[in-house]
Amino acid sequence: MKNSAVEGQEGYVKENSHKGKRRERKRPIERFALFNKRSLYKGFHFLKVLGPGFVVMIADMDAGSVTTAGVSGAQWGYKLVLLQILMIPILYIVQSMASRLGCVTRKGHGELIKEYYGSKWAAFATVTLLLVVFSALLTEFSGIAASGEIFGIPKVFSVGVSFLILTFVVFTGSYRRAENIALIFSLIGFVFIPAAILAHPDYHQLVFKGLFGSQPLGNKDYIWLIAANAGAVIMPWMIYYQQSATVDKNLCKKDVKLAQTDTLIGSIATQILMIAVIVMTAATLYKAHIVPSTAKAIGRSLIPLAGKYAGALFAAGLFSSGLLAAFVVSMAFTWAAGETWGYKHSLNHRFSEAKLFYFIYIALIFISAMIVLIPGIPLVTLMVDVMAANGFILPIVLGFLIALAGSKRVLGEYVYSKKSIAVVGALGLVMVILGIITALPQSWLDYIHL
Repeated sequence: MKNSAVEGQEGYVKENSHKGKRRERKRPIERFALFNKRSLYKGFHFLKVLGPGFVVMIADMDAGSVTTAGVSGAQWGYKLVLLQILMIPILYIVQSMASRLGCVTRKGHGELIKEYYGSKWAAFATVTLLLVVFSALLTEFSGIAASGEIFGIPKVFSVGVSFLILTFVVFTGSYRRAENIALIFSLIGFVFIPAAILAHPDYHQLVFKGLFGSQPLGNKDYIWLIAANAGAVIMPWMIYYQQSATVDKNLCKKDVKLAQTDTLIGSIATQILMIAVIVMTAATLYKAHIVPSTAKAIGRSLIPLAGKYAGALFAAGLFSSGLLAAFVVSMAFTWAAGETWGYKHSLNHRFSEAKLFYFIYIALIFISAMIVLIPGIPLVTLMVDVMAANGFILPIVLGFLIALAGSKRVLGEYVYSKKSIAVVGALGLVMVILGIITALPQSWLDYIHL
């Protein structure tokens, strides 16, 4: 009986070992299946997380950036394409910090500054943010006005319609609905890519003169454009917006990695759009020796050289980029003010529950729109003032970001290493210097011997 029992046990082990082997043979197939349940779940979950990083990154391609990229291509051809690629990791590293802070702490940037450094420092940071936000809004509405004027549409109409759209977005009743509309604005901005294709670029020159060609670093005008392109890559309002949007969307610790993927995709996408604008003007205006200084002039110059469709796509892209950035910039301050001074500050609140929150948002876009409609207002000067304000205020915002991201008290196990903090600090310093260079009169470069 004993032997038969042992044999029975051995037979059971062998039988089950064969079953185990059969199961093991199936596992690799399931693991690498394209549409297995786990991969589908991750895909759907990513779509739920997607938004804060992508929207803020596309908003970075605002009216001022479109103009800067257009002038870069018109003046230097494909030369500054390489710089746009080099900016991708800088954008990602800085903004992923804001994303992680939002996911882990479930608090906005202004709220964290208030909690760890006091209400006075939080108020100081928020008031300085207002200067950048207000000047940026003037730039965005200037770009919106220019997008209509390319085809003779009065700026009263384009700016007025934009104000109504921006007002409608925040009254949709929830953050997710507002974000979905912002994502539509983001996707419209991709019309810059077909516009660049319609310009019939020389791909050989794009590769061998843009990506691998020599860089005229001895030319002062070129140095200034490098500063203009790089110095405006990181904006103070981007940090505030992404962290607050992450909180309003109810993302948490388990979403950190997917939120960083969202940020990475946005970082790549926004720089692709910058490259598209450079390629578009390099293939047309540079070839024709035309160097316009405004977005309106760029659009009108494109029409006879690349056709009315290219001009229309450029105008549509300029309009959507200005509209998206106006929404993001306004929300950045509106959230920050609520976090700093402690009143309700969520798009998930109704107007009756958060009247001050909605009033500040509407007041910002209304006053900015009205100023842009003033006849004879120097719009180009306003754009330069935006870069100036950004260059001098960015150190404050970056300083708090680095301090919070490097604090174990704030992030716990998600804290950034000292090496990572040092890298971000060094990159931030470079961005600040470039921003200040752009803010100074261009003539000061004459005193530098290159």
